[in-house]
Amino acid sequence: MTSEFIHRFVPAKGQGAPSLLLLHGTGGDENDLLQLGAMVSPNSALLSPRGRVIENGMPRFFRRLAEGVFDEDDVRGRALELADFVEAERRRYGIGRPIALGYSNGANVAAALMLLRPDTLAGAALLRAMVPLSEPPRPDLSGVRVLVASGMADPIVPPSNSTRLAAMLRATGANVSHETLPVGHQLSRADLDLAREWLRTVDAREPVAER
Repeated sequence: MTSEFIHRFVPAKGQGAPSLLLLHGTGGDENDLLQLGAMVSPNSALLSPRGRVIENGMPRFFRRLAEGVFDEDDVRGRALELADFVEAERRRYGIGRPIALGYSNGANVAAALMLLRPDTLAGAALLRAMVPLSEPPRPDLSGVRVLVASGMADPIVPPSNSTRLAAMLRATGANVSHETLPVGHQLSRADLDLAREWLRTVDAREPVAER
């Protein structure tokens, strides 16, 4: 595997806003979440890669064996590949550790990234995420802010799975907010509002030190 991803980068439009790593869902690409990222944090630099796994013609960030059943060896390898990409592009573009804004498959790989390479991200907003690994490591994520946004009527992610993911991340010391919205699996205006307000609480804190 290489660390090369097709991607888009949008420079910061102002001072002080955290950089965002945008991670699309199945069938998306590097353009999918640019508008969402700009709406959530208008001044942020945006780094948006395209998943390198193709499933029935649709980009993803890792392979799965069936709906909701992940190829965990591939999850691990692809998450580390993504971490290498983020570190390389941080040097290239001169940005700090980003906060991930991930949807569905992108949220799942962001969760795996936090567990497997904890120094890569400053935090994460995980929209419709599932537990990515059945036996994950338990890194020290003390104080790292994480948002888990679930859909009450989500036919893909059972509520119990989202609850397990939130508990898994809390066990690492992360500061996890788990919100359940009255929606399904698709993103909604409520997700935008929730992510924006959550990010403001992150911005209000002292800057996260580099690890």
